[in-house]
Amino acid sequence: MLEHDPDLAPASDRHDGTASASLPVPNQGEPELAIVSDPQAVAVQAADRITDALVAAVETRGRADFCTTGGSTPVPIYRLLSQSPLCDRIPWQRVHFWFGDDRFVPRDHPDSNVASLDDALLGGSGADEPGGGAPLPTANIHVFPTDKAIAELHDTAWCAARYADEMADHLPIGDGNWPRFDLILIGVGDDGHCLSCFPDSPALGSFAWALGVPAPAHLTPHVARVTLNPRLLEASPVLVVTSGARKADALGHVFGDVRDNRAWPVQRTRRPGAVWIVDEAAAASIPEALRG
Repeated sequence: MLEHDPDLAPASDRHDGTASASLPVPNQGEPELAIVSDPQAVAVQAADRITDALVAAVETRGRADFCTTGGSTPVPIYRLLSQSPLCDRIPWQRVHFWFGDDRFVPRDHPDSNVASLDDALLGGSGADEPGGGAPLPTANIHVFPTDKAIAELHDTAWCAARYADEMADHLPIGDGNWPRFDLILIGVGDDGHCLSCFPDSPALGSFAWALGVPAPAHLTPHVARVTLNPRLLEASPVLVVTSGARKADALGHVFGDVRDNRAWPVQRTRRPGAVWIVDEAAAASIPEALRG
């Protein structure tokens, strides 16, 4: 396999966004913050909001484009979406799932961000088989083409470029030449990262829609990543979900007095128009004045 170029090359020249005064300013003002009792309550509220967003998008424009996340964050949400009553409300044939980032591994690898969708939302057997979970058509699942990139010895920059091409083919393009989703779901890393944009990452200065990211040295798995640009978090509605005492330190910084989204990338979503749903354990260090 070709080694990843350490320089973060843009996906392509035509798939670069620009700064736009019409987009929300990141890290100014406050988001809607919902603090609930426990992780299950987080999942219930998140699943309800996602369902509402998908239904509204289909009613408004005939399809819904939802950008999801990886890791453990979406698993309980997927389980709720795949069951009644929410599953019955969602017009799955018109819903499209996208990914905010992924590890540079095959789709069936345990470290793949797609694995949780395949297992928890689709029931581990695929969307088009009876009893396979939510009836999300296979053609409506848009993944970073890691399988093809690895098989053909391409690097992460190539993989990101192909994903940007697919986004250009299917998504509406909004202000600043940024693709627009109906909703982006993200989690929060223990270090305050979001997507695969880690503290002080060069990705935070990029205007490419999608890009390759070298393997992080400070957390596992130590594999290269592909990610959407965090600037897309200003171009679309965002739902941030997290739970557990392990996240309390990060959230204390994110909602603290110092505004620095290079040190705490998820702080970009500390702004009006974003929604945060967290449990009491994760919210333990959020200042009382912001807890509502």
